Amino acid sequence: MLFMRSVHRTADQERATREVWREGLGVAIATSAYGISFGALSVASGLDVWQTCVLSLLMFTGGSQFAFIGVFGAGGLAALPSAVASAALLGVRNVAYGMRMSAIIGDGFWRRAAAAHVTIDESTAVAISQGIPPLRRLGFWLTGLGVLVGWNITTLAGALLGDVLGDPKAWGLDAAAAAAFLALLWPRLRERQAIAVGVAAAVVAASLTPFLMPGLPVLVAAIVAIVVGWFNWLGRRDAPAEAWR
Repeated sequence: MLFMRSVHRTADQERATREVWREGLGVAIATSAYGISFGALSVASGLDVWQTCVLSLLMFTGGSQFAFIGVFGAGGLAALPSAVASAALLGVRNVAYGMRMSAIIGDGFWRRAAAAHVTIDESTAVAISQGIPPLRRLGFWLTGLGVLVGWNITTLAGALLGDVLGDPKAWGLDAAAAAAFLALLWPRLRERQAIAVGVAAAVVAASLTPFLMPGLPVLVAAIVAIVVGWFNWLGRRDAPAEAWR
């Protein structure tokens, strides 16, 4: 009887491990695919191939990268401070992810340093969706490293193809990042306050775009979102905070 239980337990563990591999690699491949759009848009915004690749390797957070080249491409060197600020603001969320992943990653300076570089939306999402610590660690590292490798390869491909493709907007590549962000945001729009914050931030950013330097409308919209969330406007104060799942 004990032997049979052991066999079943081993089979379940192997099945769960295979599922994490499928999920992690699937997310990594899907995410890496729109690195092509980043490479092409980066070259079109004024960066060369090597600058684009270095940006992808060192910054390595898609939202910040797209924000940077979007603002830089619209305003040039004059908009560089706004580009940096926009990228940094979007990257702040990774700090919160790091706090969540700290217990999963474990101790060790080099381990934590490596984990900090691959703590992104995708690696965090796959990790916290697993039920036990070993599978969480596997999901985190598999997804994070998979995206890191794939994203940099497709960034290089997109940058090299940029001149051949011509205007990336003609191919719809400028919409790839927005579509990816919407896919990440959509599952969180479950409550009235989340929907209100999203709509208010979008209206503020769109209204200020004709009047402010590129990048500043996004920063103002982010401040609006922070204020609404801080004071819990339109939220139910008696409702418990949603736990990480």
